[in-house]
Amino acid sequence: MDDTAPIIGSLLDTDFYKFLMCQVVHRHHRHVEVTFELVNRSRNVRLADVVAEAELRRELDQARALAFTDDDIAFLASLGAGPGRPLFAPGFLDALRGVSLPPYDVAVAEGQFRLVFDGPWPAVMLWEVPALAILMELRSRALERALPAEARHGVRAAAVARLDGKLARLRRLPGLALSDFGTRRRHSRAWQEHAVLRARDELGPSLVGTSNVFLARRHGLAPIGTSAHELPMVYAALAATDAELAASPYRVLADWEATYGDALRILLPDTFGTPGFLDRAPAWVARWSGIRIDSGDPAAIAELAIDWWQRHGADPAGKRVIFSDGLDVDDIETLHARYAGRVRVAFGWGTLLTNDFRGLAPDDGLAPFSLVCKAVAADGRPTVKLSDNPGKALGPPAEVARYRRVFGPGDQTARPVEV
Repeated sequence: MDDTAPIIGSLLDTDFYKFLMCQVVHRHHRHVEVTFELVNRSRNVRLADVVAEAELRRELDQARALAFTDDDIAFLASLGAGPGRPLFAPGFLDALRGVSLPPYDVAVAEGQFRLVFDGPWPAVMLWEVPALAILMELRSRALERALPAEARHGVRAAAVARLDGKLARLRRLPGLALSDFGTRRRHSRAWQEHAVLRARDELGPSLVGTSNVFLARRHGLAPIGTSAHELPMVYAALAATDAELAASPYRVLADWEATYGDALRILLPDTFGTPGFLDRAPAWVARWSGIRIDSGDPAAIAELAIDWWQRHGADPAGKRVIFSDGLDVDDIETLHARYAGRVRVAFGWGTLLTNDFRGLAPDDGLAPFSLVCKAVAADGRPTVKLSDNPGKALGPPAEVARYRRVFGPGDQTARPVEV
């Protein structure tokens, strides 16, 4: 591991859906002021006891000094939404040329970093993934530096063998469609690149792409992305009444469709509870191409979606179902066996592709953990996330109660949130 190279060397070193969402935001809500904040769900991992604040500030400052290059813009301009249809409008790409990451505020309390980003939504949203990648890699660097050289080599050899064993199992799955979703909680930039290239070499066309735009450009892979909870969370916070709040998830979809037409229409329904989202969805939502399942019981949510499509006269066999919540090989094998042929099943494989160092270091210190950076306010109003797993809920208690009343997520079963 190179402890001297900047962790973030390009503003393309982020998830593709950040650019997809950013274009929607630039078109519809560019003047909204948003606050993002670091949330460590794994409170037993005391980041500030391991990572030096000075190192964190140095990496954040280096990221702030970056700008989109002409080559970056040219790559984004080359991406299409269909024959003769560029994905990104020239006006949006011109706006990116002037973007830099906004200022940050960092403090330490009880072994945790309080890291906050404020600014115009189209700019501040671009902090989320680099901030997480920086913190995860600084932790990995610090813990590996503390190991003797022989132990470091042993850790790396064991991680290589583990990854290769996983890929050997996945290679046996016919018709597998898998993407790398592991940028935000990767062990390191170099390890993510290693994992993606090993997956490419071992899985061939079954690796359909990577969410990391920099790696996609560098290695000729397809950049893969849909949308994130950020959009419905902020749209909901901007709602003035309960009626507007209830309608806000579908306002997101309308603005997305206005931006991309019939391309990239993958639902992410769990922000305020999938059952209620589907029950209240306007009929036109059933025309969308598929669904991403990112919380709750994945099989139960998939069955719910299949039933919903059938009730709306849509053939589930033509719909894409993307599983992306904390997956590892056992989950992928089980879900692939159950849904291949019933739907167009796909997988976004994240942390346990790019950061599975569990049990490889003393006291399991290199194990991944659940670190997120979420929008917590929009124009001064708090955001909320209910999720299909109450363990992932976010927001002030009074607002969470209000959202539960408006969206009616019903009884929910908590599931462990590990990565």
